[in-house]
Amino acid sequence: IPILLKDNIATHDRMTTTAGSSALEGSIPPEDSGVARRLREAGAVLLGKANLSEWANFRSTRSSSGWSGRGGQCKNPYVLDRNPCGSSSGSGTAASASLCGAAIGTETNGSIVCPSNASGLVGIKPTVGLVSRSRIIPISNTQDTAGPMARTVRDAALVLGALTGLDPADSATEAGAERAETDYTQYLDGDGLQGARIGVATQYTGGHEAVEELFHAALDVMRDAGATVVDIPEVQAWRQMGRPSGTLMRYEFKADLNAYLAGLGPDAPVSSLEDVIAFNEANPDRELPYFQQEILHQAQALGPLSESAYEEALAEAMRLSRDEGIDAVMAKHGLDAIVAPTGGPAWTTDLINGDRYLMGSSSPAAISGYPNITVPMGYFSELPVNISIWGRAW
Repeated sequence: IPILLKDNIATHDRMTTTAGSSALEGSIPPEDSGVARRLREAGAVLLGKANLSEWANFRSTRSSSGWSGRGGQCKNPYVLDRNPCGSSSGSGTAASASLCGAAIGTETNGSIVCPSNASGLVGIKPTVGLVSRSRIIPISNTQDTAGPMARTVRDAALVLGALTGLDPADSATEAGAERAETDYTQYLDGDGLQGARIGVATQYTGGHEAVEELFHAALDVMRDAGATVVDIPEVQAWRQMGRPSGTLMRYEFKADLNAYLAGLGPDAPVSSLEDVIAFNEANPDRELPYFQQEILHQAQALGPLSESAYEEALAEAMRLSRDEGIDAVMAKHGLDAIVAPTGGPAWTTDLINGDRYLMGSSSPAAISGYPNITVPMGYFSELPVNISIWGRAW
């Protein structure tokens, strides 16, 4: 089966791995990523690397999703001047347009589910630790994971089963290996909603009337299939978790990227985040034509992970997203899953002003490291929109 990889997932072959940055042009890592190795062992043909939002969309607050210095602006396969969302933009577009059997994306916060929403795909953001992150150009070891993006639930489940398992190079997979399955299709049960309790994350349901209408129709489908649907009042912890998550991501990006670049060896084109910033400043026509790199500067200004500011941010993000967030909400309401619209219809790409998000529900599952699955729920004005389903770890 031909599979496309997002261009932050390393392969040791004739393909390069660059995260879309000209600073890593020509870079071939010394070995396959854990994901690439698993796919090869399963018989997949690694067809190529897909364009992405450069550095997995962790460079500027005014970026255009799907743009990279190496690949230019990725397009939405439904309406070409619309945005594919990111950062797994090319993975979403390619899988949707049948350029591959399925694609692999990565997510730190929204980067699998948002492009799946924009391109009408099934996207699975697994619990952190179910799939190896070794040799994937990182943002955050707390939140990063790879996952499948495919046209059907069955295809996504098949690919997920090929990705799981222990990787000694990623300690998070020690917990995941105890729970990993190699065949998730056995759980594709048409009667699976009988007796289930589904919570609606009401604070993420507003923002676009057409999406709200499609979402309520999807809830009716769940009720007809035997589920009890209950509203979840606003969860204050979910309103507060963004700030500590932003801090921990900046700390971890500096530490984790420097470790990845050091692992490329002495011939690497750049060897640190500081080198990347300097390269971009020396090559503004290629790297800074539309937006800047203020997030890289913010990360570079931070110290090591031993600093108390990092440790406090990590603890606060986990408390708000897990203990007072998903875990608390599901226990209080006796839930099997939580649902919300994944996002709004794709916006018109604007390289000058950047992205325009109307709505989105990725943060609770992303910050906690818990699983999130997005599936199509309908169309508005030629554009697909999805529903997200999330819950506890594993």
